Amino acid sequence: MDSPLGSPLRRKEDQRLITGRGRYVEDLHFPGMLHAAFVRSPHAHARVRSIDTAAARAMASVVAVYTARDLPECGRPIPP
Repeated sequence: MDSPLGSPLRRKEDQRLITGRGRYVEDLHFPGMLHAAFVRSPHAHARVRSIDTAAARAMASVVAVYTARDLPECGRPIPP
């Protein structure tokens, strides 16, 4: 078997992507589909003492708001 190392590989996806025929995750829509957003502290090594989720929870389009306190089984910070 020949090794691909050092050899140019013919890419299959480029033509459809550059001609607008590509399909991206953002293009997928399913009934009942939800979106997730993750918010990280803008302060490196900061100790987050509290998080006020009231405004997010009050929004009609928000299904759920979770913090680390709500998910103790995670136990560790989310890696970047």
